Amino acid sequence: MEFPFYHPFPRFLNVKETLNKIGYGLIFCLLLPAVLVGWARGTTHLVPLPVPIAPGLGGGLALVGVALVVGGMADLWFRGHGLPMTAFPPVRLVTAGFYRLLAHPIYVGATLISAGASLVLQSASGLWLVTPTLTLAWLALTTGFENADLARRFPTKPYTPLLATLPPDSAAPALWPQRLAAAALAFGPWLLGYEVLIFLGPSSRPISTFLPPEITWPVWPWTVALYALAYPFTVLAPFTLRTQTQLRTFVLSAVFLTTLGLFLQVSLPLVAAPRAFVGAGFWAEWLRFERAIDGSAGAWPSFHVAWALVAAHTYGRQLPKLKGVAYAVALIIVGACLTTGMHSLSDVLAGSGLGWAARHADTLGRGLRVRFERLANAWVAWQVGPVRILNHSLYAALAMALGTGVTCALLGAWPPMTLTVGGGLLGAGVWGQLVEGGRGGLSRPFGYYGSLLGGLLGAGAAAWWFNQSLTELLGAAALTCPLVQGVGRLRCVVQGCCHGSPITTPAAAGVGIRVWHPKSRVVAVSGLGGQPIHAAPAYSMFANVLIAGLLWRLWYEGATAPLLIGIYFIGSGAARFIEEAYRGEVQTPVFGRLKLYQWLALASVLVGIGATLLLPPVGLAPYLRWAPAYGFVAALAGATAGFALGVDFPFSNRRFSRLAT
Repeated sequence: MEFPFYHPFPRFLNVKETLNKIGYGLIFCLLLPAVLVGWARGTTHLVPLPVPIAPGLGGGLALVGVALVVGGMADLWFRGHGLPMTAFPPVRLVTAGFYRLLAHPIYVGATLISAGASLVLQSASGLWLVTPTLTLAWLALTTGFENADLARRFPTKPYTPLLATLPPDSAAPALWPQRLAAAALAFGPWLLGYEVLIFLGPSSRPISTFLPPEITWPVWPWTVALYALAYPFTVLAPFTLRTQTQLRTFVLSAVFLTTLGLFLQVSLPLVAAPRAFVGAGFWAEWLRFERAIDGSAGAWPSFHVAWALVAAHTYGRQLPKLKGVAYAVALIIVGACLTTGMHSLSDVLAGSGLGWAARHADTLGRGLRVRFERLANAWVAWQVGPVRILNHSLYAALAMALGTGVTCALLGAWPPMTLTVGGGLLGAGVWGQLVEGGRGGLSRPFGYYGSLLGGLLGAGAAAWWFNQSLTELLGAAALTCPLVQGVGRLRCVVQGCCHGSPITTPAAAGVGIRVWHPKSRVVAVSGLGGQPIHAAPAYSMFANVLIAGLLWRLWYEGATAPLLIGIYFIGSGAARFIEEAYRGEVQTPVFGRLKLYQWLALASVLVGIGATLLLPPVGLAPYLRWAPAYGFVAALAGATAGFALGVDFPFSNRRFSRLAT
């Protein structure tokens, strides 16, 4: 009979391991909360956003969070026979108790505690900066390490919690609990994100989506009943699905719709203030109520339209005889968006496009995969005597020219960029030599973190030499870095650097790309030719698009440079930590179960926190300034980067001579 109380420290203690566990516990139970509290207190001036006056809600969230944390820890102790420590995990997989509901109850609880305490204390920085960062951090940790570690340690024990989990890809009938959980996963994140946007309100410099002629269009208050039909019409759609695979497809479409739609609404300062109307009575009051609970900031694209079209598509597939009726209802809802004056024609068209994209998310994903695979096998070189020009030099040149030109336009000056760009290229080359030099027959590798360090040193020298504000220079660079990385990853796809790891699960092989070109590093260095691998550069590009959208909207709203710098380092660090879990370069060293670049990604998050606390609150001009000299400097920087990263000397054995075998 097993004794119900488990003691994690054996009779004969391993002193070193015990001290490590104590240190680990102190870091996450004392030091981390203290850092987060201090961060919230030290950044109150950076986050001028409203906080809901809801102490009761905050207290409730905090209590639920405490219950999840304590309950999750107890489950790991008694059921898993271990402590809640990633570095010293329990010896048994826990699938009961709180883990029956959530895969990560302790982490979810920590987020709820942070959000609840922020509401109670009316801390804007705690609610809008610390809580999202904490959530992003544990999502990165679980996605980039813990989930794979669990699968490796418990490969024969399938685990599917009830909440926040995709339904399995199975032809088995969908059960009612699965339908309820799928509906919560499909609509819950959208509802939370949308309500947050509505609460924050429109841009300080809004751009209306209404065209002048639309302002005079009549408003028919009675059509609010048709407008409100969207709610039951959409919510009931997943309950008509018969199989678990159909539920899974619906949830994935909903996640796509939510992600793309909220990204557009967050990154673009578009609004649609409802058209004015005069009237009284039941319908008029209902319409006024509808407008009171909605907001102009969440109008483009219209989620009303997008959800209605997705629901109609779902009904049409499950009930073919009623397909025409379903789409007729959707069109009535679309028309009501205009007749109630709630949306502009532009909102409706954008919502229609969003709904179409969500319905065809699988097809769009397959199309992108095919194009990435073609690009990954598109390596071409032109030989001119001893010089070889690689076709991916174009992407390196384009990325650097774009980043340099936009940064100059943000600063209104070009001289500081000479040292910043030069330092970045030099640092990337030195880093590549120290970490990867000479491996796989490559004598001129480059490294992102080297470019980051070199760019920081170059920016410091430029700030001193040209009497430029270092904080302003780094803030402008933070805005452009996601653009540079996003475009520059196209070079990685062609060259084969930063490539993905092999996909070993047959069911997931369809999402990977295959590379056959003998000059690609996938084949020449890692020996993965013809195997399905993750399109890791594509993951990086996706993350950089999200980061860029958020940063540029914050810049548009007048955010200070330290906040932009901090968010860039935090976002890029979290993205890189996840990306590394799917990268498969053989030359990347591993320390303490994490790849080198995952440790550096963690350091990037800490740097971001430090930037928000230590840098002076310098602002950036909320507009771009252009001069012909900026174009010349951008072209020169692009040509330099194109040469460094795309022109080599294949017949030489000297250091820095070859970019490919």
